[in-house]
Amino acid sequence: MSDKESTFFDLAMESKSLLLGDFTLKSGKKSPYFFNVGAFFEQGYIDKLADLYSELILESSISFDVIFGPAYKGIPLAAAISASLAVKTGKPVPFAFDRKEEKKHGEGGQIVGELKNKKILIVDDVLTAGTALKRSIEIIIGAGGSLSACVVALDREEKIEGRIARDRLLEEYKINILSIAQISNLVEYLESSGNLDDAEIIKNHISRS
Repeated sequence: MSDKESTFFDLAMESKSLLLGDFTLKSGKKSPYFFNVGAFFEQGYIDKLADLYSELILESSISFDVIFGPAYKGIPLAAAISASLAVKTGKPVPFAFDRKEEKKHGEGGQIVGELKNKKILIVDDVLTAGTALKRSIEIIIGAGGSLSACVVALDREEKIEGRIARDRLLEEYKINILSIAQISNLVEYLESSGNLDDAEIIKNHISRS
């Protein structure tokens, strides 16, 4: 587990973005943990989270023209990451986002920002089955952009038909998905902090999924 990943879990637990217990996800599946990036925003930790994203982006030498944050939680993420990268690189970093409903007045349209003929880096909070990422990909391609990579805070390492979602998406869309943290390393984090019971629960959940 990297220092960046350990810092993320520290912040996620402190802000209560990462909760341990018995949860039912939107998919209907049961889970012993729940991740809500909105708690980072509510607790005023978005700057620290954005710095973790920007550090990973710079370390990975990702080539892109525009950051894309899908509505809704991806919008403040994209804005904060853009600002963090601008400070670190000394260069402006454009970002764009979509609207849930197409605007019929003013400049109109579904997209705020320019995607056409641009290489797009998608940022989002979590990767589960990849449904939200596929929607972002469709929006970007439909707007004339091309895919660079995707960066998320937490990869749940969800398996679809026996394969981890990020591997299936890489094969289908040729898009590399990077994450600050992976759920499999939460076990090590909990063990190192002495939370052995929850570590065992998470380990068992991962082995069954």
